[in-house]
Amino acid sequence: MNPLMILVAFLAFGLLIFVHELGHFLAAKLGGIQVNEFALGMGPKIISFVRGETRYSLRLFPIGGFCAMEGLDEESDEQNPRVFGKAKLRNRFAAIAAGSAMNLLLGFILLTIITASDSLLPTNQVAAFGQGATSNQWLAEGDTITRINGSRVRTFNDIMYEFSRSRDGVLDVEVIREGEHIQLTGVTFPMTDAEGVLILTRDFFVVGVEPTPGLVISNSFNRTVSVARMIWGSLIDLATGRFSFNQISGPVGLTVAIGETVATGVERGGLREGAISLAFLVSVISVNLGIFNLLPFPALDGGRIIFLLIEGVRRRPVPAKYEAAVNTVGFALLIMVIIVVTFNDIFRRILGFGGGDG
Repeated sequence: MNPLMILVAFLAFGLLIFVHELGHFLAAKLGGIQVNEFALGMGPKIISFVRGETRYSLRLFPIGGFCAMEGLDEESDEQNPRVFGKAKLRNRFAAIAAGSAMNLLLGFILLTIITASDSLLPTNQVAAFGQGATSNQWLAEGDTITRINGSRVRTFNDIMYEFSRSRDGVLDVEVIREGEHIQLTGVTFPMTDAEGVLILTRDFFVVGVEPTPGLVISNSFNRTVSVARMIWGSLIDLATGRFSFNQISGPVGLTVAIGETVATGVERGGLREGAISLAFLVSVISVNLGIFNLLPFPALDGGRIIFLLIEGVRRRPVPAKYEAAVNTVGFALLIMVIIVVTFNDIFRRILGFGGGDG
């Protein structure tokens, strides 16, 4: 990967972090919570300046960022009326949840731009079958696919996601044919060997429609929902052992993937195709980041939200020492996972070792 692609990857990764922390920052300010520092990156400061009550800094290691709110993670002056713990519960909830919300919004905006750039939008309706097709023994031209293996299909992305999860090329497909819902059992698709892994091959084409403003917005929203569902499904697959831990990527792997995606797009269709490929991957990672941070795990935004929900039910906050202890343990575990994933990225994506399911 050349230096330009590395730079593009770091800028894209930085954008994701910036948008997330900006969400925390704006919601905190609007909610009357004091923000001591807004930082992009971790480690020693490279650039740092103060405006008003807040220090803004760029730090050395581009692996994260933070929005330091007064009293959120450390002791503070109890006389300060703008400490985090004194803000209204709804304002604290908004300040914590806004980071993930901004990532989801960024994903939606990027998918809207990509969708608007398409000359035709793919639908769920079968248009024709390719040479050597096998699914035409069950499917027919004009069928509109509504479910695959029981999962609802809203967009073309949903079709491709369910196809990617198949290990034997056999799916149960529900379609609408001439106004009637029909359940097709055991629809068989060709399988292709891709570097030693068998993957299902889509052997049909779908109908494309010309984009309109309303259709672009609705399609983009459905694509965002589809990506979110794909991520949740991947987490479940990881927990159930369908995917291995070795297939997870961290900052290093994401940086390499972004660079490779841009380079491949440029090779295939020039700068425009490279930009579209980059935008799509960043949109997926952004939605992924938004959802991951909402997981109810200590030290993540979702873990903090759990404490706020408990406070809402109990009508009084969880003692700070208990919340701090839980978050400290959670943060330590999270750092351990990041270190393991980073080393895995280095060995698998850079040095070329591993990469299997073992």
